[in-house]
Amino acid sequence: MSKAIHQPGLDSVCCDRTMNKPDSTNLDLRPSPLKLTTTSGARTKNPPRAPTNPANFSGDLAGAHDAVRSVPAPPRSSKPGHRRTVSAGAPLIYSGGSSNTSPNLSPGGNIFPAGKSPKPVALPTRGPSRPDVLGSGAVNYGRGSIVRGGGGAKHGNSTNGCCDAEELKRLGNEFYRNGNFVDALAMYDRAVAVSPGNAACRSNRAAALTALGRLGEAAKECDEAVSLDPGYARAHKRLASLYLRFGQVENSQLHLSLSGLKVDQYEEQTLMFLEKHLNRCEDARKVGDWKSVLRETEAAIAVGADFSPQLVACKAEAYLKLHLFEDAESTLSNIPKVEGCPLAYSQTKFFGMLGEAYVPFVSAQVEMALGRFETAVAAAEKASLLDHSNVEVARIVNTVKMVARARSRGNDLFSSGKFSQACSAYGEGLKYDCFNYVLYCNRAICWSKLGLWEQSVQDCNQALLIQPNYTKALFRRAASNAKLERWAEVVKDYETLRCELPEDSEVAEFLRQAKLALEKSREAVYATKFGVEVEEILALDKFKAAIASAGVSVVHFKVASNELCEEISPFVNTLCVRYPSVKFIRVDVEECLSIAKAENIRIVPTFKIYKNGVKVKEMIRPIHQLLEDSVRKNSSL
Repeated sequence: MSKAIHQPGLDSVCCDRTMNKPDSTNLDLRPSPLKLTTTSGARTKNPPRAPTNPANFSGDLAGAHDAVRSVPAPPRSSKPGHRRTVSAGAPLIYSGGSSNTSPNLSPGGNIFPAGKSPKPVALPTRGPSRPDVLGSGAVNYGRGSIVRGGGGAKHGNSTNGCCDAEELKRLGNEFYRNGNFVDALAMYDRAVAVSPGNAACRSNRAAALTALGRLGEAAKECDEAVSLDPGYARAHKRLASLYLRFGQVENSQLHLSLSGLKVDQYEEQTLMFLEKHLNRCEDARKVGDWKSVLRETEAAIAVGADFSPQLVACKAEAYLKLHLFEDAESTLSNIPKVEGCPLAYSQTKFFGMLGEAYVPFVSAQVEMALGRFETAVAAAEKASLLDHSNVEVARIVNTVKMVARARSRGNDLFSSGKFSQACSAYGEGLKYDCFNYVLYCNRAICWSKLGLWEQSVQDCNQALLIQPNYTKALFRRAASNAKLERWAEVVKDYETLRCELPEDSEVAEFLRQAKLALEKSREAVYATKFGVEVEEILALDKFKAAIASAGVSVVHFKVASNELCEEISPFVNTLCVRYPSVKFIRVDVEECLSIAKAENIRIVPTFKIYKNGVKVKEMIRPIHQLLEDSVRKNSSL
């Protein structure tokens, strides 16, 4: 018994993956159940049939035009409308031919001498029902080439006026062989409408649905086919193959067993490997080994369960628990859509809960982690409706609702300016989901509103530990660290944001200001430690005395409100530290107009270098490298 997928009372069987390939052998040429009535005439004689080996009959389309496999026709049913089965006996209705000559086979499966065509034969009247007309042999209308009389007038002239299930199935088979699955499905739909009790038409319809990726509906059609004909091997094999792709081992084993066909070694190994990976996945999930869950889930999908919503949801859950939220969201968005499945599919359990409930169960957790609380609540409630008795489902419903309520209450309090109470509300939500980075970030904003910068930074750290590069938390942490004058940390966060948001001009400006602040803070520390700093001069006489002194003096003429001056000032501080033998002077020309007039300063920033009272260099808006090269050159002379 599989531990990962459980369905009581099922025996072990296996499946054939080839049943789902668009191959002509997937289709069935068995005749539709027909009521055979005529208007007049005598019953025809049975034509001779080619010798048939029943073991060669597969019930499919193989070689419908190249070579027709002769199969013994069933005896006439004593009940009108009774379904004919493949059994020994003479053909029910035939036309022309002789058993003493080598027979030729018409596309319809009729036997007649070479060079001759079958001729219609009148049949005795059996009642007022519609007459049967023998086909011409130009097309395959099924065994006996019967066309229902009067059908064209009743059903219209689409598809050459055909309303016989066998002819519609033949046309569908042609479309299917040519890869035109949409038109093939349309023919099979009409065939089923004409003959809803025809198991072969339903099985062929399932093949077309499978080729179109509508596997749930395909499984439903196969289920209908085996309900109509419990011994229909082809439909059981196809259904076993579909259940394998759904990841439902026991259902696949059951229908492969019911097919009555020998299970080959490949089929046994495929199901054995799938069951092994599912069991390992369940065991790892129980102990929270999510890396192993991810590995075993991917292995199960690779083995053959490539259309299982539950296994894809299991991957999403593993990514979520590993805090790979983007991968979880992406995986969840790629879950296969399985619709219209038979009851056995929906009743199969996955990790102890109904398989249909597991997908919204995982979805609720992912949506909550991403901060989409209303969507999370809706998904949790859907899971509860599908499996209200499951303990895991009940727990996640409660968690999601409590977290969503706490977040909503916190938002309302924050909007009302009650920041302390909002902190408490978000904290309540974190008791139910301690890895919800959205709640941590929300609480960090409340701490900053209260001026508790350190607590704000701590909550941002928690949020970023769970979800690295979460932009809201990076912004909040940078702002809080700026209040604490931790400029190196501020620059680091804004550099990360710059990578995440390269087109955001506001981030670029914040980064520039943070770098300036960092440079100033470093220079201030150095100047305090070594007693080195740029001298501010406001009086003309002090300025003249300073530049007339021995040695090298560098004067920076600036305006406080000028952006270029503000940008280069930290670099001047750096040069002051690098060249301690040089005297650096700063003059604000707006505050000391007399100096600006005496030195003829018209543009800022302007730099002048004096050596022993003599001006040796003047630079207007120099780049950093030119300024440093000039200072170094004159200081070494």
